[in-house]
Amino acid sequence: MKVLSVFGTRPEAIKMCPLVKQLEVADGIESFVCLTGQHREMLQQVIDIFKIRVDYQLDIMRPKQTLTTITCDVLEKIQSVYEEISPDIVLVHGDTSTSFVAALAAFYLQIPVGHVEAGLRTYDPYSPFPEEMNRTLTGHIATIHFCPTERNRQNLEREGITKNVFVTGNTVIDSFATTVRPGYQYKHPGLREVPEWKASGKRVVLVTAHRRENLGKPLENICEAIKELHDKYKDLIFIYPVHLNPVVQETAHRILDNLERVRLIDPVDVEDLHNLMSQCYLVMTDSGGLQEEAPAFGVPVLVLRTETERPEAVDAGTVIVVGVEKKNIVNEAETLLTNKKKYEAMSKAINPYGDGTASFIISKAIQEQFQISNIKARMS
Repeated sequence: MKVLSVFGTRPEAIKMCPLVKQLEVADGIESFVCLTGQHREMLQQVIDIFKIRVDYQLDIMRPKQTLTTITCDVLEKIQSVYEEISPDIVLVHGDTSTSFVAALAAFYLQIPVGHVEAGLRTYDPYSPFPEEMNRTLTGHIATIHFCPTERNRQNLEREGITKNVFVTGNTVIDSFATTVRPGYQYKHPGLREVPEWKASGKRVVLVTAHRRENLGKPLENICEAIKELHDKYKDLIFIYPVHLNPVVQETAHRILDNLERVRLIDPVDVEDLHNLMSQCYLVMTDSGGLQEEAPAFGVPVLVLRTETERPEAVDAGTVIVVGVEKKNIVNEAETLLTNKKKYEAMSKAINPYGDGTASFIISKAIQEQFQISNIKARMS
């Protein structure tokens, strides 16, 4: 069977590349990869690390691109790829504009769609924006659904989606087998002191904050909270890979520049990021993926958002949603910095996103569904 994986951003690539590697060695599967290029340099870094063969590159990224231009460009350009390959199934991931539009284009050609990381919901269509609507619409287009957790499956069930739904774990955990290594040597010059800081007893805090809904006052609050924690706890070193968005850059540098133990660095590749996470004391983030990744290393996560589409992590005790008010961020961070018992409870909580076998489970499910389809076709 022909399986075409379509993705276009770095977060998608981090989670899809382990699955693509599994599909490459699966019996009876011919695997193809199409990149939309919604991201470019940041996406290519991941492709290079995982040594993925790319069959098609739509290269849609353009200056000042918008959700509308992304949607139109992917919809227009991907049709010829589908027509050339005639895939038996198109795999998309999560909640990006690439995923929704690629699924829509497949639907127009009556090609089955497999949705990896299906069933995440906040039930607020504007938070996160546009991701919540992207994943909801993709879920209702998809033919087969790969849910990281049982709660994700239940979300789909409430929406009437009950056929061809599989609970698989999250493929991001699979990626660590490629990216994380003992004695890792950091490529980014801003991270090369991490082993030295750890050896000297410093506590490293990883910060990421860039979501659309946090731009403006919420991001200012986050940065002010970091500043207060920096000034109060002299053993903390904050590492903040700052998103290339000019609004994020301006806010972060205006508030955090010239602080002795805050490192504002350019975005880092997935190997540096995963190895850094494995060495951190704490992660503060508005990212979705880091809520899944850091707990695999026993690192507590403070979620810099007012809600999360990953409530199973909250229930498991691996993350705390702290919001975007300075006082709340500082208070929750201080609890983990000063209360050893509470820190260890989070650190030792079981990560609900699986054991690193999600890609294998998804691959087997695709093979089985294809066999069932062939049997039904022969019987008819």
